[in-house]
Amino acid sequence: MTRITRRAFTAFSAGAAVTVLGGAAPAHAVAGPPGTHATAARGTGPARRARELRGVWIASVDNGNWPSAPGLSADEQRAELSALFDTAVERHLNTVYLQVRPCADAFWPSSYEPWSRFLTGTQGRSPGWDPLEFAVREAHRRGLELHAWCNPYRISLDEDLDALVDWHPARRHPEWVVRYGGQLYYNPGIPAVRRFVQDAMLDVVARYPVDGLHWDDYFYPYPVEGETFDDDEAFEQYGGDFTDRGDWRRHNIDLLVQETAGRIRTLRPKTSFGISPFGVWRNAATDPKGSDTTAGVQTYDDLYADTLRWVREEWVDYILPQLYWHIGFEAADYAKLVPWWSEAVDGTRVRLYVGEALYKQGAEGQPDPWQDPAELSRHLTFDQAWPQVQGNVYFSANEVVADPIGAMAQVVADHYPTRVRPPR
Repeated sequence: MTRITRRAFTAFSAGAAVTVLGGAAPAHAVAGPPGTHATAARGTGPARRARELRGVWIASVDNGNWPSAPGLSADEQRAELSALFDTAVERHLNTVYLQVRPCADAFWPSSYEPWSRFLTGTQGRSPGWDPLEFAVREAHRRGLELHAWCNPYRISLDEDLDALVDWHPARRHPEWVVRYGGQLYYNPGIPAVRRFVQDAMLDVVARYPVDGLHWDDYFYPYPVEGETFDDDEAFEQYGGDFTDRGDWRRHNIDLLVQETAGRIRTLRPKTSFGISPFGVWRNAATDPKGSDTTAGVQTYDDLYADTLRWVREEWVDYILPQLYWHIGFEAADYAKLVPWWSEAVDGTRVRLYVGEALYKQGAEGQPDPWQDPAELSRHLTFDQAWPQVQGNVYFSANEVVADPIGAMAQVVADHYPTRVRPPR
């Protein structure tokens, strides 16, 4: 069984794993606007922006970044989070994306879902404090924006429904649940599910002065070889006039995005709503409006996430594609995808930020560009040619702190001489 993670984007086709890996392409070749196959030389960028977003993801799922282990004392958890915020300030960052709902659970006292097991080691057990209240207060005290990062549909990292706390909504409504790839998911095709997950996530917006509600790249799950996401019954019951299941699935996710956006604007109008999708909407070989890429995953086709439509309809305030590839990467070249996304947001009110793979710098098995501490700094230099790009976000907090080969330090030295405010 292959688990798709944020760090490994692998699709499966024709019975073989197709990983988004490849060789080099000329760094100067960039894509034209969506709908073209044109290339153009990289232009000369503007002066340093007066405002730009400089962010970091702090992952809680599986205790990836924070807390570092389940069951730490409240004082230890507060100290760890404070240290991460302090490092963000030292690196001249201005925004943190804190994962507060990783698996249909909560890092705040929620009436919808149980306390996360990543806090105490036991789902539903109170940690004895309110981590989200503390996080918002401490971030704002340091001049950091805090965006509450939620995963809409993932319930559990394994498929044992009985392992969930007995009052968990998934146990009360097993008809909402789909087992897939060794994990549990809420079924996006059931209208009651769509309303429930919105209510659970918007509880944060209603109760806390967060600067944003943030989703990552998981909608329908990443494809797993030899498995089918079993939504036959939901399609039969709720498919309406849709004859194509893919179109129906995209419609379900579109409704989630559109409805959530509308509710946020009613609840707390100054709170931003943004999504960080996998970096390829569609390859040009699949759709002429797509990017000049040969990625093994396409969000439109594989995750049923029509990210381009969300931008064009202005359902999101910002889009933050995960462009986790180096300049010149054959299958998905950073220097082709930044222009594609820039053209996608052009003429809209949607802000474009770029997700950066800091975790790849110096990592064993990564190709030569990721062994060079200057690679990420080159990304930001490249971005200066595209005024639509209003900032960059780094995955993840562990690497912002450890910075094993000095890549983050070089970004700061080359591009972040002082602190600035994020766009608004």
